[in-house]
Amino acid sequence: MEIGNSITNEIRVLLVEDHLLTRIGLRTVLERTNDIKVIGEAENGALAVAMVRELKPDVVLMDVGMPILDGIEAARKICAENPHQRIIMLTSHDNQEDILAAISAGAGGYCLKDVAPDRLYTAVRSIHNGDVWLDSSIAHKVLGQYAAAKSQNGKPTQNHFVGANGNSGAEDLPALPEPLSCRELEVLKLLVEGCSNQEIANCLVISLATAKTHVRIILNKLAVDDRTQAAVQAMRRGLV
Repeated sequence: MEIGNSITNEIRVLLVEDHLLTRIGLRTVLERTNDIKVIGEAENGALAVAMVRELKPDVVLMDVGMPILDGIEAARKICAENPHQRIIMLTSHDNQEDILAAISAGAGGYCLKDVAPDRLYTAVRSIHNGDVWLDSSIAHKVLGQYAAAKSQNGKPTQNHFVGANGNSGAEDLPALPEPLSCRELEVLKLLVEGCSNQEIANCLVISLATAKTHVRIILNKLAVDDRTQAAVQAMRRGLV
């Protein structure tokens, strides 16, 4: 059974879920670890926005479908006040509209409710560390949408990205001042799939320090501040 890792600093989590039994189950699972602590619970998105202001959690684990204010709109409000807030959307649905809306709203993770406990721990820790985390099945859906939107000659089409408001986000983007290398494109693909720096290192058989360097260079070349923005840019530009 997963009992946490050697990290001594606790990851403070706000749990946002409208079903009481689900909240109890999630709290029980999360607090089996040594490094994750649930510091508060909210039953709707409006309460979550207020509690984030008060408690300043490290990570918000939030359901998508809730009364009063749904999770995606709550994420948008929270990130408008604090763009660096770490948020994982937790849902039983894997439709592309919700996935892209969550990413556009500022969520760094999207996790299905049937996720295994150890994967949930990985998601919380990865998001806390600034990584992007998507269930593998969700990542494939997102990548599949962009692959399907490319023209026959492999060039990305116009209007192949749809934001949370339903409008196209694929305006003519300026060319990158410096193109990504083949290795950086490999790293970027893994980043979009939600891999942590360590997972990227393991997959490409490189050191963790080298993986971190690649990620930093990619962020600089894409002119973005974090991995979530890098993933969105990558998909908008058809780089993955």
